[in-house]
Amino acid sequence: MAATLKPVNHRHQPLSAANHNHSRRRVTASFNELAINDGDKRSNKSTSLAKSISNLLNLYIEKPSLKNFLHRHDWDVVAQAEAKLELPTMSPKEDISSIWRDIHGGSDWENLLDPLHPFVRREIIKYGEFSQATYDAFDFDSFSEYCGSCLFNRRKLFEKLGLTKHGYDVSKYIYAMSHYEIPRWLEKSYVTDTWSKDSNWMGYVAVSDDLESKRIGRRDIVVAWRGTVLPSEWYEDMQRDLEPLGHGEAKVERGFLSIYKSKRMSTRYNKTSASEQVMEEVKRLTKLYKSKGEQVSLTITGHSLGGALALLNAYDASMTFPTLSISVISFGAPRVGNIAFRDELHHRGVKTLRVTIKQDLVPRMPGIVFNETLQKFDDLTGTLEWVYHHVGAELKLDARASPFLKRGSNFIGVHHPETYLHLVDGYVSSSSTFRSDAKRDVALVNKYCDMLVNELRIPPYWYQLSNKGLVSNEFGRWIRPKREPEDVPSPFEEENSAL
Repeated sequence: MAATLKPVNHRHQPLSAANHNHSRRRVTASFNELAINDGDKRSNKSTSLAKSISNLLNLYIEKPSLKNFLHRHDWDVVAQAEAKLELPTMSPKEDISSIWRDIHGGSDWENLLDPLHPFVRREIIKYGEFSQATYDAFDFDSFSEYCGSCLFNRRKLFEKLGLTKHGYDVSKYIYAMSHYEIPRWLEKSYVTDTWSKDSNWMGYVAVSDDLESKRIGRRDIVVAWRGTVLPSEWYEDMQRDLEPLGHGEAKVERGFLSIYKSKRMSTRYNKTSASEQVMEEVKRLTKLYKSKGEQVSLTITGHSLGGALALLNAYDASMTFPTLSISVISFGAPRVGNIAFRDELHHRGVKTLRVTIKQDLVPRMPGIVFNETLQKFDDLTGTLEWVYHHVGAELKLDARASPFLKRGSNFIGVHHPETYLHLVDGYVSSSSTFRSDAKRDVALVNKYCDMLVNELRIPPYWYQLSNKGLVSNEFGRWIRPKREPEDVPSPFEEENSAL
């Protein structure tokens, strides 16, 4: 029997009109908050000036925070962690077939983010794990001849990463390049004879199987984009000018667009762009399942740079499939374009949920100074088409809310996707403590960083190949093993991939 989606009210109060409006003010939904359809024609200039000055002052006043809820003395983190060692890392799946549109932003997640509805939490984590997979399966080893590729072929990807539990099958891999200066995430191997001198594995397309499709109420096509990790890369590499998309006044960051659109006939993997690769596969899958009379949705996810590419992908898809249900769920994503880009996505019906962490620097870039906050001063500045604007609703987390995370500034660790998933799993509301029945394994946070308190005794940076990928051969010599033939990147297989 299908579940009924109702706003979670931890105080057990009826959702009156007053409460409804109060909740709406608390949830950040930038399409509403920045007044896209604002028709207010202020006649009193002095009043307008006073409002602008007030807004300016508010930018520098710290809003009420979780300080009254962050006392650790109520927690014994070691006991909490040990109590979960023999418990499952996820709860039974609920049937959301009758309410999936609400979960995917049908009403811009109004009343579903603060407090966070458990069904929404589960779906956010699912797509977050799809995003995390683009890191876990990426060959970062600069001494590997396959550096920059995926470690596994698409049929083994979810099996190797323990993601078969979600009920999706990978149908195609995506490769990308850039015509501009290559930042660190595209650096190549130290070895001269490599699988590709131009391209990187950038993500994949997957689709829900029959059982999962029945549970979620439609055939869900997922596109997961890989991103960067180090916040320092953003300041140095992604401060470029806005560039027209070619449609109206919409403009986006030039570096993001280059990665999404670049191609070169002389390459093996980017004779077509990442944009063309992903859209070709989405078209194929949409046609296939709609011909069977099925309802189809497109959910695009990504972390960091991957979140930026997800928005460009959503813009592309909304133009090609104007009636398709399209959602973007991003983690730690930067700003991508100007106000016209934001407005076009909104008017085309793309639903976007940005998951951010207060202490994460990347969502503040590009446009640390010149961004959507200037819209509050439109009486003085007019509409600013040349500044960056975020898109969609925001679920804003606070790293201090988790008793398992170290205090202090760790700008690298706080940006990692596993930190995001940990905080989503424990988030209840902006005025509540970390939930004690959070399911995900806390140890995952330290996969690529050092964020967990020392009392837990979880080694930092523990996720790596055994012996750095070297194995002992029959003579006792340590060598780098050859990949299985099926795991060697093959442009021919990618061109002919199909479920």
